[in-house]
Amino acid sequence: MFLIMFKITSTLNINYIKILTYWGEPMNSQYKNNSSNPLSELINDNTYILLQTKGLINEKSVRDYLIKHKFKELRQNKIRASVAIDLIREEYPYLQFDTIRKIVYQ
Repeated sequence: MFLIMFKITSTLNINYIKILTYWGEPMNSQYKNNSSNPLSELINDNTYILLQTKGLINEKSVRDYLIKHKFKELRQNKIRASVAIDLIREEYPYLQFDTIRKIVYQ
């Protein structure tokens, strides 16, 4: 059984659907092990866990990588840069607009 909850947000008169909660089998591989290994497309889970237990993973750099990846994905979907940064800012509310802008254009 699958339970999917959606939140519809409106930014600059454009509606976006964001998945808030997903429970059940993953629809595809991008949702698989997303919480345990955010770098699953680069390194396998065992390597990530080993590096993390040894303290060799810089969490800030992982966060920045995920922000850049999300920004690139949104821009490929023809979403304006400022709107994409606002959407990313919803996921990272402790970051300022300019901070996210510096991360994605770094």
